[in-house]
Amino acid sequence: MTDRTDNWKAFATAEPELARTVEERFGAFTYHILATLRKDGSPRTSGLEVRFLNGELWLGMMPGSLKALDLRRDPRCTLQANPGSGTEMGGGDVRISGRAVEVRDPETVKRYADEVRPPDPSAFHLFRVELTEVVRTAIEDEKYLAVQLWKPGQPVRTRRRT
Repeated sequence: MTDRTDNWKAFATAEPELARTVEERFGAFTYHILATLRKDGSPRTSGLEVRFLNGELWLGMMPGSLKALDLRRDPRCTLQANPGSGTEMGGGDVRISGRAVEVRDPETVKRYADEVRPPDPSAFHLFRVELTEVVRTAIEDEKYLAVQLWKPGQPVRTRRRT
């Protein structure tokens, strides 16, 4: 694998604390929200599972799903971690934006299927997300709204508002 500044490993290496928080938020629930763009440019939101494996952020989808077809046409996407029930969002609100690159290499697809065990390991779309930004919004010290923003090649910037 070549060294890239837009994959999960590069982000986790550069910003381990924020990466850990993001993984924990996504790990708290099975299903999350993916926003894609339809043919006409309007947004589509869909539920899906998210996997952090081998230094990459992976999205597996049923064959022919509309979200997969959207990503084939326009790879821009945003993932929103499931906020859970009630008003508590332990770890804050977490979003990841990027470009979803379809992976068709049979060896890579097989490795993913061996680890994840999709319902039909012979038929699914697999995408690797190239990160363009990671955002976490949370309440700090019960008085500040803190927004952390990371982009490839930049350190995390934090803004606080009362």
